[in-house]
Amino acid sequence: MEKKRPPRAGVFAGLVTASQSRKLLSIKGEGKILVTFEWIIGLLLGAMLLSALARKLNIPYPTFLAVGGIGIAFLPNAPVWTLEPDLALALFVAPVLLDAAFDTSMRDLRDNWLPVSTLVLGAVAATTAVVAYVAHAMVPAMPWAAAIALGAIVAPPDAAAATAILRSVRMPYRIVKILEGESLLNDASALLIYRVAVGAALASSLGVGRVAPELIVALVGSVAAGFLLAHGSMQISSRIKDVPTAIIMQFAGTFTVWIVAERLGLSAILTIVVYAVTLARNVPAYTPARMRVPSYAVWETMVFVLNVMAFVMIGMQLRPIWSGLSESVRMHYCLVAAAVLTTVIVTRIVWVMSYNTILRATISHYGFNPRRPMMGRPTVKGGILISWCGMRGIVTLAAAFALPEGFPFRDLILLTAFSVVFGSLVIQGLTLRPLVMALRLDEPDPVMHEVGVARTAAYRAALTEIDGDTSKAAKLLRYEYEVLLQSAGDGTQGETRGEFAADPLRRRAIAVARRVTFEMRRSGEIGDDAYHRIEEELDFAELSASGPAE
Repeated sequence: MEKKRPPRAGVFAGLVTASQSRKLLSIKGEGKILVTFEWIIGLLLGAMLLSALARKLNIPYPTFLAVGGIGIAFLPNAPVWTLEPDLALALFVAPVLLDAAFDTSMRDLRDNWLPVSTLVLGAVAATTAVVAYVAHAMVPAMPWAAAIALGAIVAPPDAAAATAILRSVRMPYRIVKILEGESLLNDASALLIYRVAVGAALASSLGVGRVAPELIVALVGSVAAGFLLAHGSMQISSRIKDVPTAIIMQFAGTFTVWIVAERLGLSAILTIVVYAVTLARNVPAYTPARMRVPSYAVWETMVFVLNVMAFVMIGMQLRPIWSGLSESVRMHYCLVAAAVLTTVIVTRIVWVMSYNTILRATISHYGFNPRRPMMGRPTVKGGILISWCGMRGIVTLAAAFALPEGFPFRDLILLTAFSVVFGSLVIQGLTLRPLVMALRLDEPDPVMHEVGVARTAAYRAALTEIDGDTSKAAKLLRYEYEVLLQSAGDGTQGETRGEFAADPLRRRAIAVARRVTFEMRRSGEIGDDAYHRIEEELDFAELSASGPAE
């Protein structure tokens, strides 16, 4: 068969050589890359401005990111970026969980294990079940496994948005610790249900006899794998002295743990949580300040960027979904999304207030004997506040995005998940601070007492270390630490910024002070909040005492 030739106006019209073709393709490709790069820069700058506005208004910045995601979804000239669904959870969730683990106090988590466990297990399970029932009732064609997957996707709240507000006002310490513990662990319980439901939907079966052994293996294996991988990572990281290499190793190690867990058929979420908690408890003991300070800054920046990209990517997915639906289907999907959002909010309120009522009745009958003074008595106001801290965030977006192509009612689930995130961030995020002010839950900060105790112990140990040294440097350093001890004793909140000259004696004293505070944290004498404040003081002092070669 003769090949058809393109129409031509002249002898050589329509002829393009191979080299010319490659050049044209290269120019086109470079143009696409340039446009994509411009969009990335623009989106990051826009997110930065939205974040600054959120801080000024004391609103969680994900609230404005959700608004930006809606804008991108309906922006006619916005690009369409795609990401493999299998990468979504690893890319968006793994770093966020590891960052959260370093801010979670295991001592306070143990002290509040009962309320935390009721939120992590009970509230997540109840929300998943009720949402699945509502979704299946409104969309009878949706398989139960897909409905349960939707319930698991919207079940875990992103307490980071709530604690960001709560830390800006003086709040009961116990409430903040409960929300932080929930934020760290509820993703593991929700995504474990999610994983089983997705597998069952694709396999068209949901047998208890098959699911139960899988859950047991995933739970036990994930805990063991996270612990072993953390200790292996510490053996490697303790030998790295270069800061950029150490930070790259942290990110590479986090993603490697996730990949290994997935390949072994374990719960990647639970493995990451155990891995991160193990690192958080041990790594500060041998990490120098010159590594820790830039590392914390990089991780904080990366979590912000991941939040931005999660809202951007989900917004880009919504535009083709929305444009491909008829008017009647759009209306029905919006009703489903609104019903699921209402169900999520109401279920948490009912669960938390029911538990709060039972707990207060039990305390009134048996008495209240907390292990530590900072564990305040549960109150109705506290229950109301916790029940309203149910904003959804990046984990819900990533889990929805990670659904494989061809999953039953994937478009509806994506639209509903984003609606729940957007609705909860707007409704609850914008009203949380006024609610806190109206409830008047102000109480003294118990962390400052522990900071004073830790500071006193640390600088006494530093003074002991240089005791007997009669050099001029030792006298100056001894005077400085005596002033710090005096400020710790009278309750002033001064901070060490290490403004004196670099000195080997100072570094030796700081090392002793650091060991003392680390042991106080390990023994539970002080919590992680107090420990991190002293750690920051010692880090700045250590950096100022480090010479050019350090």
